Amino acid sequence: MLDKDFLLSNKISKELYYNIAEKLPIIDYHNHLNPSAMVLEKKFKNLTELWINDDQYKHRLMRIFGIEEKYITGNGSDKDKFFAWMETFPHTFGNPLYHWSQLEISSVFGEEIDLEITPHEEIWDKCNEKLGDNGLSCIDILKLWNTELLCTSDDLCDVLDPHIQITKNQENISVFPSLRSDSILAFDSPLFLEWLKNLENQTKIKVGNLSDYESAINIKLANFKSAGCNLSDHGLDSGFTYVLPSKKDAEIYFNKIIAKETLKENELVALKSYLLTFLGKAYGQLDMVMQLHIGAQRTTSSRLKNIAGKFGGFATIGNPVDIQSICSFLDSIETGGKLPHVIVYTLNPSDNERIATLTGSFSEDGKGGKIQFGPAWWFNDHFEGIMKHLKDVSNYSLLSQFIGMTSDSRSFLSLSRHYYFRRILCHFIGDYVEKNMLPNNMVYLSELVTKICYQNAKNIITTGKI
Repeated sequence: MLDKDFLLSNKISKELYYNIAEKLPIIDYHNHLNPSAMVLEKKFKNLTELWINDDQYKHRLMRIFGIEEKYITGNGSDKDKFFAWMETFPHTFGNPLYHWSQLEISSVFGEEIDLEITPHEEIWDKCNEKLGDNGLSCIDILKLWNTELLCTSDDLCDVLDPHIQITKNQENISVFPSLRSDSILAFDSPLFLEWLKNLENQTKIKVGNLSDYESAINIKLANFKSAGCNLSDHGLDSGFTYVLPSKKDAEIYFNKIIAKETLKENELVALKSYLLTFLGKAYGQLDMVMQLHIGAQRTTSSRLKNIAGKFGGFATIGNPVDIQSICSFLDSIETGGKLPHVIVYTLNPSDNERIATLTGSFSEDGKGGKIQFGPAWWFNDHFEGIMKHLKDVSNYSLLSQFIGMTSDSRSFLSLSRHYYFRRILCHFIGDYVEKNMLPNNMVYLSELVTKICYQNAKNIITTGKI
């Protein structure tokens, strides 16, 4: 189905893709891949374990198609789950999985496999021949994708030894941790005090007040930094509100948490706002980039959450961002400390213009791309969503400062999304040249593609700036 010129609409787009974009290594600065699997060079018993089990995008479409949960996350056999996905696949036209799935299989298992026409049994057998105990490992697959650098998502209390070992042992592949900071602010979670006890054990600090908590966090931040971490991440989700309290009030609210008291909604917002500001300032001091994922409505079906877990693929797009809260948050960091580089992702496409213009609101001398409009994310990483994103970045910001695509995935096959994005980017640029809206200057255009697909992301991960 996908010929070699897929999405490449003219001569310029083809030249840019084949001569530049396709050859660039992958810098995947936000994903949920398992570092322990990588250090063990995990192999996969069959195609379902590799391709379907960890892909919530596929799970979501299978549910919409009416597949029984038994064949999605339940106790159905791996082969039955594969056939259930293949039954769903032809109906995904218009969804990015229609293209991603073909790229995932053909790029790793051979172009002769066409998901539309190759019999399902034959696909199962041919792919499984390359897996198993003597087959492709997750590291082999990363090398097939020409992967240079990965940043996984890691809790403050996670062990970071796997990242260090992979980076030391693997030639030409580095894996760095990226701090997923949600647990630090999860004061309304019934598991928070249990998590806090783990933090105390690791840092040898008995947390009896807010200052103790800040000290313990700082110890762990230093550990992350020493393991190569230059990125943090916060899932602010739908309804993010920022109201910064005094430290005195924040201490009162934190003491209530320690005493196992339930905070009122306004107290919870205030305490989270205080800790977000504390963390933002800490990231600035450590030259860590702060990522903000905004706009997901994760509270939907309690039934599906109980069946498939918190990240089971049933979230939806939330309300538009409260831009005043985001600006107040960033301003509080900037006026009270050092504002780090910031990447803002939005799940609600109606926020695109607001976030794109925000990239010019906290600029700093000598620091290009200080605020980034992160790549089209989750429900927006389809063809139209990526095209809209590129247009909005171009219209309201500077495309040359953009840090390109990331997989945001738990599947080792999902790095195909980089090549999907690169084809769309070359199509986007080629179309502008064809319409005489950009100069037909291959030196300039090649540099632009290299920066967006590779260099900008590499610079911000390894140095904390573009």
